[in-house]
Amino acid sequence: MKPTVTSRTRAAHPATPAGAALRLYGRRVMLRPLITPDFTAFSEVRRRNGRWLTDWEPLRPAASADPAENADAFARRCEVRERERSSGNAYSFGIFVDSIFAGEVNLNGVTRGSMQSATIGYWIDRAKAGHGYVPESVAVLTRFAFEELRLHRLEICIIPRNDNSLRVVEKLGWRHEGRAERFLEINGIWEDHDRFGFTAEEWEERAGEYSRAWL
Repeated sequence: MKPTVTSRTRAAHPATPAGAALRLYGRRVMLRPLITPDFTAFSEVRRRNGRWLTDWEPLRPAASADPAENADAFARRCEVRERERSSGNAYSFGIFVDSIFAGEVNLNGVTRGSMQSATIGYWIDRAKAGHGYVPESVAVLTRFAFEELRLHRLEICIIPRNDNSLRVVEKLGWRHEGRAERFLEINGIWEDHDRFGFTAEEWEERAGEYSRAWL
């Protein structure tokens, strides 16, 4: 059963269920935090995809164990992300399609105070790409961010040549807000990123459209 969405009058810092108890649903995807027993599935997907993913990600420090190769490193990763959820700093979810792990979608850098914002990042198993699972997952996370966390603005930052990722924001109709030069280190290179935004006001206007298409 899909969780009900709380009213717009809920407090700005709602209590969030811990760990895998937290479930978010779209039409075809289920999102939940990854836990230690997910290591085998996570490792299989990450190993199989190899450079298709790492070309678009920051370099992992040489001294750090790879969580796709090392079960203890994966367990520590899960613990860190649980602490981030508990403190309200970030919310990370595995994407599950037909109960099978397929990727991740994350709400990073949650800022409160006068900003009330966060950044969304995502990746998907290449075998599942092209079926709209990522935009659906982003739509689910967008609803969570605005209706549960009461954020005001979300952002997605994309390397201009990453056509697959750009199609996600195109399908969702996010606004292009400009290009930030040498914005993030990706695979050892400081890469430009196009920045796309979406606000709570836009969500209120388009929630019905998103619900019909994705939720």
